Amino acid sequence: MAHCTVPEAEALLDKEFKVLDKGFVRLVDYFGDDSRIVQAARVSYGEGTKSYRQDQGLIDYLLRNDHTSPFEQVSFTFHLKMPIFVARQWIRHRTAKVNEISGRYSVMKNEFYIPAGCDIAFQSEDNKQGRQDEPVPEKIQLEVRQLLEEDQQRAYGTYTELLERGIAREIARINLPLSLYTEWYWQMDLHNLFHFLKLRMDAHAQKEIRDYAEVIFGIIKKITPMAVRSFEKHKLGGVTFSAEEKNALKEMLAGGQNSLSGRAKEIFLAKLK
Repeated sequence: MAHCTVPEAEALLDKEFKVLDKGFVRLVDYFGDDSRIVQAARVSYGEGTKSYRQDQGLIDYLLRNDHTSPFEQVSFTFHLKMPIFVARQWIRHRTAKVNEISGRYSVMKNEFYIPAGCDIAFQSEDNKQGRQDEPVPEKIQLEVRQLLEEDQQRAYGTYTELLERGIAREIARINLPLSLYTEWYWQMDLHNLFHFLKLRMDAHAQKEIRDYAEVIFGIIKKITPMAVRSFEKHKLGGVTFSAEEKNALKEMLAGGQNSLSGRAKEIFLAKLK
């Protein structure tokens, strides 16, 4: 199969999608679309050998049964700008090729993330790594934003002063905060990108990285619509069961939900929330 040009992808190339206050997502390159997945799975040549319905059925089968290698035939390269604390979460997904701007070679810009007032909340009481759903009162929002900005500008002022004194960039940068924006090129195949999106679009992920994941999801949805539909159906919208949960499900189907024991019913209903 020859290299394919995808009109939907071509229309998105180099378009800047704004994220947070100063960040963005840009698609800078791609390889393949849904047809690449089905051709790789069939190990055949030529287009149009199967119908649209058959192609969708094949992709459904592959994704549902975790036959992942055909999805690795499709890849995307993004240019991303994000706060460093988002980048540190992002880089935990070690299946990508990444090239990041270096503070040893470049003078970092005076660009820091200031959360919107509605995104500032108290620590959650039942989630050790997250915030409450409701924002803090407006007065506290303003105070928090002001404190963050004052500290950021103080740190950047020190950074600038050290550079002016001739101190090496690799030393001058060390006090810059996690809210500083960084940029990188990030390449990942579709199989691993789906895994990234499943984790980072989840409600338990930090809101800021969710914003990026949702923009990326919107981009690939236009380029690989059949694969994304299967991903939504089987991964985003589906659930898996442990052996204990599977036995609870069997018990329910055999005698109706009211026949479930207390613990089994609790496990099963929690899974379906």
